[in-house]
Amino acid sequence: MLEGSALDRNDGFIHFSTADQLAETARRHFCGQEDLVVLTVQAERLGAALIWEPSRDGHLFPHLYGVLNLSDVQEVMEAPRGMGGSPGMDARRG
Repeated sequence: MLEGSALDRNDGFIHFSTADQLAETARRHFCGQEDLVVLTVQAERLGAALIWEPSRDGHLFPHLYGVLNLSDVQEVMEAPRGMGGSPGMDARRG
């Protein structure tokens, strides 16, 4: 089971991003960090523990109120390097 980062535990939920949100999340929160991985999960498998909530800019982000069971992880991949040396993902990748 994954309980999330120190920030996640402090906030009381695990911060998730959709594929379309991932590049901006990486740019804002993980720029310059090495050895990042991206975990792919099906939102439907997380049930009622996954709640979509607005962020400061009004976009809805998925938050997992609970632990992430490793059996719910479909894929683990290295986060590719984006423009400017920051980690990023091509949002069109499924």
